[in-house]
This record gives sequence, C-alpha cells and structure tokens, in this order.
Amino acid sequence: MTGELASRYRLVAEAPGVRDYLALRERSGLTPRTEEQATAALPGSWAACHVVDGETGATVAMGRVLGDGGWYFHVVDMAVLPDHQRRGLGDAVLKFLLATIREKAPAGAYVNLLADPPGRRLYGRHGFAETAPGSIGMALVLD
Repeated sequence: MTGELASRYRLVAEAPGVRDYLALRERSGLTPRTEEQATAALPGSWAACHVVDGETGATVAMGRVLGDGGWYFHVVDMAVLPDHQRRGLGDAVLKFLLATIREKAPAGAYVNLLADPPGRRLYGRHGFAETAPGSIGMALVLD
C-alpha cells in the first residue's frame, strides 16, 4: 500500500494514538471528541490505519472501520489534514480499509459510511453510491 503514497508518507496499519486522533479530527474539520471517547473508541476498530509524514513525524491522515466481522462494516473517521489534502492520502487510506475488508470478511459484506460533501467524490470513485430515497442515514446523539 505504501507504494501508492509519495515517499514522504508512510501508511501505518493501526489506529493513531489518542492525542493524534483527537488533533487530526479537530484540525481536519471533523467534530471534536473527548479523550474519554477516543480512549474507548480506538480499540473497538475492526480495521484502522493512519498516515505519518516522514518529514515531520506528524499523523496527517486516518480512517477506521467499525464492524461485526461478518456482514456490516461502517467506515468512520476519514480525515486528512488540510495542508496534506490532494496528495492521495485519503485514497490510500480508503483503499487500505476496503482491501482489509475484502481480505478478512466473508463475501457479500455490506460496507457503508456517512459522506460529508468534501469526501463524496472520493467515495464515489471507490464504488459507494447514495442510498436515498430507499434508505437514509439517521442519527441520535445521547446526552
């Protein structure tokens, strides 16, 4: 997978550390989360990876998959720092995650995600399609 990245970058096949995860979420425009949430969430990843900038050592991109290992897989936390966008990092992260699902999950896996406007073209290039009006995403945030 790292052959697809510029030599400056290195893909690491695991979730980033809690501090890097929180900083990347915030700096890339995702909803900020707490340390308590991140500490609980990251070990629950079915698959995860992050990208490290070899020049600075900083974590600059990430993505995770939540799943049951058999049928349902949900892509989450896709993020690339603004200064590192348009360099193929999101593409490399998504390719890694989808390759992991293809390799480890039984045939017929259902892979979904919630696509914010900036990521929709990326997801479409990888075969994701809108499900509305047949189904729509719904959410509940608990207090």
